[in-house]
Amino acid sequence: MNPSPLYEHALRLHRLTPHEPLPRSGEPYPDAAARRRRRQRHPPDGTLDGLEAARVLDEYFGDPSAAPFKLARRHRSVPVPYRHNERVAEAARRAPGARSRETGRWLVRHGTDAAAVAAGLAVLAEVATSDDIPRIQTVGLLSNGFGPLAVHALDGLPGGVDALIWLADRVTAWGRVHAVDALCRHVDDHPDVRPWLLRRALDGDFLNSYFADTVARVTVLHEAVAESAVDAEVVDQTGRILHVMTYCEGMGTSLRRYPHAVALMEAHLRHLRHLRRLGPATERCFAVASVAHYLTLEAPLSTDDVPGIGEVPGIKERWDEARASYLDLIDRTEWCEMARRGIVDGDQRLTWVAAKVAGILRLRAFAET
Repeated sequence: MNPSPLYEHALRLHRLTPHEPLPRSGEPYPDAAARRRRRQRHPPDGTLDGLEAARVLDEYFGDPSAAPFKLARRHRSVPVPYRHNERVAEAARRAPGARSRETGRWLVRHGTDAAAVAAGLAVLAEVATSDDIPRIQTVGLLSNGFGPLAVHALDGLPGGVDALIWLADRVTAWGRVHAVDALCRHVDDHPDVRPWLLRRALDGDFLNSYFADTVARVTVLHEAVAESAVDAEVVDQTGRILHVMTYCEGMGTSLRRYPHAVALMEAHLRHLRHLRRLGPATERCFAVASVAHYLTLEAPLSTDDVPGIGEVPGIKERWDEARASYLDLIDRTEWCEMARRGIVDGDQRLTWVAAKVAGILRLRAFAET
């Protein structure tokens, strides 16, 4: 029995959770068993140059009588890059536009093999029109496999930024990394991008480390949070960004290297302290504890290490004051009660705080549980 098209697989799962990412990013795909057998015969090569995939496309486009299903079958034995590859892109551009577009659409819509769908997305990335947005979005929901190529295909199309926002809300892991990265490049040319980045860019995945600092920079987050009319979503997203910047060294800019870290933390603290509607919540308890822990272990780098850091007046004193303020906040009675409820409910984030952080910081909420 042949596997179903990957497009149909993604569409079926999407209908079950239309406003959320697919469960497990749509994995396993219908062709998982066949791909596993091929990997055993031909281990994957992370340095694919796209030469074979481009050659197969050239041969196909060179034969006007060749049908797309034969190209799909041929791709089963050819390594196809799952990221943008210039050799594959050039092969798509060398072909007559109408045939290239027809082929890409057929492979994306009917391909039962991941390699064939990847080739179709790569072709559409060069020749797609706005009519192709729904099919690109749908297969892009298979986030780890096709999210990056789908983002590349959507970026630059008329209506592509709106399509990217839609997709970014429904992908995780590598698909989200590429989607957020693309949206950060459009922050100044589309009115909906900055509000989305300020509220929804981070989803809690470890790979958020690759873009948390970029989101903070392009949205001018320290100024956005300082605005008096800021809402709870922005404050909570700020907490996520601050938390990610406590561990993202080597993947992104950490707090000690970020020139606006102190201003960002001060603005974050003002809202947590003074807006009643932003009282304690388990996510906020976790963010406050993890940032306080980081501020205890680390210090901001000097101006010699990070340009701009030395221009922040009294940075070390303000860093220490932010640490004390976070500790004071989480030791408030209502915050202690919220943290204890989180532990009782089995919140893994607060369980981690209790095991790794509470003793070092002498947090009252966890000492009394």
